[in-house]
Amino acid sequence: MSPMIADLLEHLTLERLEQNLFRGDSREVGGQAVFGGQVLAQATIAAAMTVESRPVHSLHGYFLRPGDLQSPIVYDVDRIRDGGSFSTRRVVAIQHGRAIFNMSASFHVPEKGVDHQLPMPKVPPPEELVSTTEFRRGFVDRLPQKLRGVLLRERPVEFRPVEPLDPLQPPKRPPKKQVWIRAVGSLPDDPGIHQAVLAYASDFSLLSTAFLPHGLSFFQREVRAVSLDHAMWFHRPLRMDDWLLYSMDSPSSCGGLGLARGSIFSRDGVLVASVAQEGLIRLESDQ
Repeated sequence: MSPMIADLLEHLTLERLEQNLFRGDSREVGGQAVFGGQVLAQATIAAAMTVESRPVHSLHGYFLRPGDLQSPIVYDVDRIRDGGSFSTRRVVAIQHGRAIFNMSASFHVPEKGVDHQLPMPKVPPPEELVSTTEFRRGFVDRLPQKLRGVLLRERPVEFRPVEPLDPLQPPKRPPKKQVWIRAVGSLPDDPGIHQAVLAYASDFSLLSTAFLPHGLSFFQREVRAVSLDHAMWFHRPLRMDDWLLYSMDSPSSCGGLGLARGSIFSRDGVLVASVAQEGLIRLESDQ
């Protein structure tokens, strides 16, 4: 197993403190606070540890406060309901006695029904593209020294954008993008692990879709942006250790808020998940 995958799985593994209480630690991914995708993934796992034989089908979470990288996170799961077909859970992530994140999750017994989906966009296959890290190495001399470690860091999930962007001087373009994503090594066969790792990865590049029409980037000094909420729907079985296409768009940005949506397809064109996120986007000059 890849060392990065082993480390990711280790920090997504939670310690059970009580029947409905779990504890997890954090990894620094380049920011000063806990990465939102990590909290989302750990909360998903905490909820799943209280449900038997039902996969999660939807998540709705809100980021309330920045997480402290140096302190463990406690996940308090409320078993709201177990019905014949659905189970509902509420999860609150707590640090220093205060909630930093809350989430509702719904689990559903698989059943047969009508079936349709939107088609996958036609894009080049991942083998014809370079990873975000490889692309950035091409202009390493232009990267500020303090940002090189963040921008060139290898991650447990590889990202291969269809149209790579200069993170320091991105051109203005329509609010749409596609990125191939895949874990850098094999994952266990547990479907819940694949869903949790997809939740983790889904937070990396979604909100930045709302930056595209404005030529903005997380790495520009004047940009202040943070995720406010994150919703996911899991439609069909998936594997995060095979390539998935993450197709994103942003229908609106206004009043300091940007909305972004994503559709995630297996490489053979099956829609496996959908995502939506709203974030706060402020420019320092606006303050």
